[in-house]
Formats: sequence, C-alpha cells, structure tokens
Amino acid sequence: MRRFYTALLLLLLPLATLLVWWRGLRDRHYWQGWQQRFGRDCPQLADSIWVHAVSMGEVQAGQPLIDRLRQLHPGQRLLITSATPAGRERARQANPGDVVCYAPYDYPAAIRRVLRHARPRALLILETEIWPNLLHECAQAGVPVLFASARMSARTLQRLRRFSGLLPFASLRAVQVAAQSDADAGRFRELGVPATQVRVSGNLKFDRVVTAEQRQRGAQLRQRYAGQRLLWVAGSTHAGEEAAALDANRQLHGNALLVLAPRHAPRFDEVAALLDTRGVKYQRRTAPTFDDDSEVLLLDTLGELGDFYAAADLAFVGGTLVPVGGHNLLEPAALGVATLCGPHLFNAPDIARVLGEQGALRVVRDGAELAAAVSELLGDEHHRRRMGDAASAVVAASRGALERVLEQLQLMLDQ
Repeated sequence: MRRFYTALLLLLLPLATLLVWWRGLRDRHYWQGWQQRFGRDCPQLADSIWVHAVSMGEVQAGQPLIDRLRQLHPGQRLLITSATPAGRERARQANPGDVVCYAPYDYPAAIRRVLRHARPRALLILETEIWPNLLHECAQAGVPVLFASARMSARTLQRLRRFSGLLPFASLRAVQVAAQSDADAGRFRELGVPATQVRVSGNLKFDRVVTAEQRQRGAQLRQRYAGQRLLWVAGSTHAGEEAAALDANRQLHGNALLVLAPRHAPRFDEVAALLDTRGVKYQRRTAPTFDDDSEVLLLDTLGELGDFYAAADLAFVGGTLVPVGGHNLLEPAALGVATLCGPHLFNAPDIARVLGEQGALRVVRDGAELAAAVSELLGDEHHRRRMGDAASAVVAASRGALERVLEQLQLMLDQ
C-alpha cells in the first residue's frame, strides 16, 4: 500500500508545484528554498538531532525544547525543519546557530537525502505530523522517532484509520509518543502504537516561560500605540473573525484600540481592504508613524503577536468563531490576560476545558456575544484581573512536559 501511496504522490507532484507557485504570487517566500523540499541543499551534519515543527505555532511552542536540547548537547548543531515560510523564518530568527530548512516532501528519495546529510541520532516531531514514508525511511536508517507534545483529535483518528495499512505502527519499534493527554495517548494506541511506546507527557506550550524582556516590550508597545486607552487583541484571526472583531470594537466608541492580527501573512492586504471598505481609521504596524486617534492597528508582521498579548487588557484567540479548531490559548493565558474565544476548539479541547473550568476563559458563540463580552470585560477591570490570575495559575500548575519529553528522548538515545 505504501508503494501505491508513493506513486500517487508522484502523480500529484505537478499539482503541488502549481500550488506552491500560486501561493508564491502572494508570498514570495514560498518560492525560496524549493530544493530543500526535495531533500537537497541541506548542509552536512554529524550526529545531529532533527526537530520538525510544521508551522510557526509549533516552532514557537517547541522553542523551550529546542533551547534545552542545545544546552544538553553543546557543540552539536540541530536540524530544524518547517513546512511553511513563516515557520522557517521564525526558526531562523530564534536559532541562528542551527540548520533551518524546509521539511522534505514525503518522497523516499527526498527523505533519504536529508537522513544522509544530517545523520540524525533522533527525529522529534512536534504535535502531529504523521507521514508514512518519513516513518518508514527513519526505521530503515535506524533513526528513532519521538512525537513530542503529541495530540490527535477524534476527527484525525477517524481519518487515519482509513489508511491504517500505511501506518504499521505495531512494527515500528523505534517510534515513541509523548502525548499531551490521556485522550491523545489513547488515540495513538488505537492507531496501533504499542502501549509500551506511549506516555503522557503533557503540553509543551505550558512550559514556555514569559520573560521580563517580553513584558517590557509589551509595556513599550502599549505606551506607543494605546497611550491612556484600553488595548485589546484579536489574534490569529481568519476570514469572518476580523469583521466580528470590528463590530465589537465599534461599540466601544473609540475608548479602546483594537490590534487586529490575521493568522496568515497573505491575508494582510485582504484585511486592510476590509478596513478600507468599512471606513475604519487604522494604521499598519509596519507604518513609520501612528496616529493617536486610530481605531485599529493592523499587525502586518510575524512573530510579534506574543508581545502584543503582553500589552493587552483583553485577548480574543482566533480560529474559534469559524470551524478551524482554534489557535494557542496558552499564549495570552501565560501572560495573565483575560481571554475570549469562539466555540470551535477541537484543536485543543483539554486546554480550553481546564481554562474554562477555572474561570480563565470565556467562550462566545458568535459575533454578537463577542461584542457583548468585549464591552463587559473592558468595562470591568476587577473581572479581567480575576480571569488573568486564574489563567496564570492554570499555566503554572500544568508545567513539566519539557522535562518528561527530554527524559523520554534520552531513553531512546540510550537504547
């Protein structure tokens, strides 16, 4: 079945090439590093550790792990791969001394080239990126694989079950899973990973430490853009969510600044056009100056959302009012910021549940409820502070995944 899968991928290669070309019309970064997607243009390494994080969110969540790996293996360069331009760029900025490339497509020859050049001692895959040929080629080369901070939704399990013949986990003895929760661990076992190879480690996102420098950057951003006004952030938004946030902000009658942060860079101009159409007074983050009477700051940069959460009185996390599944609720929570989200939370249901149970998160069903909640919470500092304190407590109580993942990795390396 794997041969049929590989043949199908080869047939789809022209379509994949066209897709990258099409995306490159909006974001030229897609045209860079093309050879890396086929395992070429990868520097020679010796006994590296390969860390794969599919996009910018996983890169940021995995940065504490990457930092600790560098401390534990001094003098050894890491290979860090990502599938998106934003992820690759973020990894480059945070890890200038390591090798950062695009991940290879799931073709045997491309993966073999990477394994031959990087000679990894182990491959760490952050969260859930299950590729049949990647797992097979690592097994053939004797490279153990660890799914770190692994998650799997019921929907993903149902989809993967249809292709169980491609994923003979029972025979892949060098594959280990460090799952985020008991439910995630159970789904990996249902997929065929032997129970002895699955542990519950927790979520690495809880272990990301908020630094004094980040809080200082947040204070500086707040002073520059909001002054004496309140500031709230609609972060990682998708189509439809920007309009809901603008409707909510309109009800505040200019008493608060909305920082609007679309999830994907190619949508920056699209959101700017929406603001123009609505007649909203706004400016871009990349503009050299800022008018104090602007209603909206359009965050048209990548990697700064966390600093703006640090500046915020209130946060709304996107991908939740639309059926995307939600983005990183823990980023504002770790900063002690009262947080709102929509009902579509299937990417991280356990995090949403525990935050909600402790009063650290409020779920709104639609744009009207978002507007009401924003108006209420921005008018009630005591309630916001109570939610923020609860969020900080949840994050502090849930740390420890990093050490458990490192322990599991060390056992793999020793074996």
